[in-house]
Amino acid sequence: MLDRKFIVENADAVQKNCTARGVDVDVARFINLYDRWKQKQTEVDELNRQANAVSKTIGQAKTPEDREARKAEGRRLREEGGERSRELDALAEEMDELHRQFPNMTHPDAPHGADDTANRVLRYGKTEPRQFDFQPLDHVELGERLDLFDFEAGAKVAGHGFYFLKNDAVLLDLALQRYALDMLRKEDFVPVVTPDLARNEVLHGTGYMPRGPETQIYSIENSDLSLIATAEITLGGLHAQEILPEEQLPLFYCGISHCYRTEAGAHGKATRGLYRVHQFTKVEMFAFTRPEESDTTLERLCALECALFDGLEVPYQVVDTATGDLGGPAYRKYDLEAWMPGRGDAGEYGEVTSTSNCTDFQARRLGIRFRPKEGKGTQLVHTLNGTAIAVSRALIAVLENGQQADGSITIPVALVPYFGQDQIAPPAK
Repeated sequence: MLDRKFIVENADAVQKNCTARGVDVDVARFINLYDRWKQKQTEVDELNRQANAVSKTIGQAKTPEDREARKAEGRRLREEGGERSRELDALAEEMDELHRQFPNMTHPDAPHGADDTANRVLRYGKTEPRQFDFQPLDHVELGERLDLFDFEAGAKVAGHGFYFLKNDAVLLDLALQRYALDMLRKEDFVPVVTPDLARNEVLHGTGYMPRGPETQIYSIENSDLSLIATAEITLGGLHAQEILPEEQLPLFYCGISHCYRTEAGAHGKATRGLYRVHQFTKVEMFAFTRPEESDTTLERLCALECALFDGLEVPYQVVDTATGDLGGPAYRKYDLEAWMPGRGDAGEYGEVTSTSNCTDFQARRLGIRFRPKEGKGTQLVHTLNGTAIAVSRALIAVLENGQQADGSITIPVALVPYFGQDQIAPPAK
């Protein structure tokens, strides 16, 4: 979340930022609540001070009557202070609810626009889209021919948006995970397998809404737990309420987890098959850095995503995400969109990774600070996240770009050591 004092002292800039990001938050109301809260806090502190002062004089009373009178005055002050404290708590709760609606500030170079149509293409990958001499199929049709998926069984068991991976798709799933993991280990990322559940306070801290009309989260009834939408949530909570020594920074993690999303409202041909599903496996990058390092760290995470997909021989474009499509926590976000030959009528780009610099937005909520080697006090860390491999979408990209006229799939060279063979062959007739 944004610092409360920052909001009050930069009200115009905060309001413009909210407008640019399409977020309707009443800045004036927040400032009013903040001023009232400060005034009420002053009143509570003064009443407590007076009550303490009276309490110290009780032993100095000359008569029993004077003693009882001082006790009565102390009780009155305590009761009045208690009433003001309850009013203070109510103001704080109302202010906090509004406070959580503010998005992060936005990098000045981020393109302005209401949605992804305003995204700016920054560069393309090393592999160019293929010119097929046959009509390429989408991954759903390829999966049917090669017996890789079972969407009907998934729907029968768990509902629409769930699926079974079968045969070589299982091996490809595992190969993609290990491929990403090995590359990131060479880059000194600490590998972890995270829980698939997190406390709701951790979801709130990372900027996800466990409940509400717009949530994409599956919540566990009668508990304070929810299924995670990404390991960003669990990795963000890894150092919650900690003060880290500066010499430990930066910290880099790669987390493997299942991801669960309701994907409410998702429909259409572009979302069919594996593209927008309720459960998938993901390898996620996460970083805790000093404030001055976060911009360069964002570029590093994006470069690693590019290296992963260059290695998979998948064509892609990197886009600078527009203000209206950033999401609450992100200060700046890059999306990597892979070319999917079977998407649309003639192939389209589809998002496969994203990486975000969340500055101190998540750290303030989660209470993650560091102690500088020089100077006093502590500072908030900056947090960043980036998709290494979201397996379901990476499967689409690998299968569709590797398809051959004879119905086989050529496996990228970088994946062969993990997959164990250089193609997926069609079943014998």
